[in-house]
Amino acid sequence: MNRLRKGGRAHSSARAAAAAGAGATSHIVAIGDCLETLRKIPSGSIQLVICDPPYNINVAAWDELAHYVDWAGQWLREVERVLSPSGNFVLFGGLQYQGEAGSGDLLSLMGWMRQHSRMGLANLIIWNYPNGMSAQRFFANRHEEIAWFAKTPKYYFDLDAVRTRLDPEKLAIYKRDKRLNPDNLDKGINPTNVWKIPRLNGNSKERVGHPTQKPKELIERIVRALSYPGSTVLDFFAGSGVTARVAIETQRHSISSDADKTLKTYLGRHLAQAVAGKPPPAGYALIEGQDWSAHPVFHAAASARQAIQI
Repeated sequence: MNRLRKGGRAHSSARAAAAAGAGATSHIVAIGDCLETLRKIPSGSIQLVICDPPYNINVAAWDELAHYVDWAGQWLREVERVLSPSGNFVLFGGLQYQGEAGSGDLLSLMGWMRQHSRMGLANLIIWNYPNGMSAQRFFANRHEEIAWFAKTPKYYFDLDAVRTRLDPEKLAIYKRDKRLNPDNLDKGINPTNVWKIPRLNGNSKERVGHPTQKPKELIERIVRALSYPGSTVLDFFAGSGVTARVAIETQRHSISSDADKTLKTYLGRHLAQAVAGKPPPAGYALIEGQDWSAHPVFHAAASARQAIQI
């Protein structure tokens, strides 16, 4: 990417982003099985998939599955199918490799992908948080792993959208190092693959009621870096609905689904928070019925079919 910029050229994914633009967005909110949702989505239509699956560690009724890896393999295949050539797949997980933890950890899923998927691992992100459970028989855990996979080597990545701003004093110190690009320093520095973002406390104002809700700041960094305005973000284990909220606020389209019908209640609370804080920059529409044809990914699929027929 740096070589292309120095030569005055743009990566193919950046050209796609410029063509898509931004405006009013559409957001499917569905209740149902993840595989049913995925099989409705046209191939090559999704820019970013955010996946925070059940870990099979029995924290709730939805988190206990027999033959976990076989089941996960079905939706992992579908993820690869629906992603666009510039698409990205972000998979949350933990390394709970213990007998009582079942077989749903990130190691198991990455092992399956190494055998069955052509997607490449772009980064392993460490989400580091200061708050968590105490422990006596091992070191208390203060991080979670997030695996970022790319559909092809032409994946989209916007570092400038998520750079960490430097305060004036630090900026002046960094600029003394002639090896560093001063233009990039003015934009901010690479946040690295270790992200220091607190987990949500039980009394956090951001809480909407879901037991494993992820912080909006965490999801927003992923969305801004790995998708572009006007593209579509998919979350088929939508949980609290935070991905849909972030998509609305950053002018992406989205498709969110979950087996738990409380998703709609959680999303409603998210949207109430968004309106009370900073309203979305453009209009948006929620699609909650069985007819998804108004969503842009289905417009594009219909246009492609028509072009083939012509």
